[in-house]
Amino acid sequence: MKILIISDTHGMNHNFMTVLRRVSPIDMLIHLGDFQGSEEFIDASASCRCEFVSGNNDFFNRLPKDKVIQIGKYTIFLTHGHKYGVYYGTDNIIEAARQRNAGIAMFGHTHVPMINMTEDVWLINPGSLSFPRQNGRIPTYIIMELDAAGDAHFTLNYLKADS
Repeated sequence: MKILIISDTHGMNHNFMTVLRRVSPIDMLIHLGDFQGSEEFIDASASCRCEFVSGNNDFFNRLPKDKVIQIGKYTIFLTHGHKYGVYYGTDNIIEAARQRNAGIAMFGHTHVPMINMTEDVWLINPGSLSFPRQNGRIPTYIIMELDAAGDAHFTLNYLKADS
């Protein structure tokens, strides 16, 4: 199973479409908020199961701010992250995932990618496809793949202008 994880596209979908063409086919897409009204476009473009959570810049939609989903043997907590103070640390989001019996917390908001699998709760943040804030400021996304044994593997990918 191949899952595209993105966040913080902010209604600017050119990079999303580039990534989608590059990584397709995918079995699922997860958007962790701040799509700014483009959720229907993203959903229609992906042609697969899509999971969305609403971010701090997503107004006038009925999407949840938090959601728990199951992917294979993994219980995953999806949130944008702003309600958990992710700019200042990950303790709150880890605790929120534990309260939901989730072994993986996926979030956005910081625009800085993270794959941290050292805690009892794995932290996954794909960064931003539109306004990256990490060194080099290259748009990022994550691919989650389940192997034949059902084990998850995460790959951070960069969308370079010349690629």
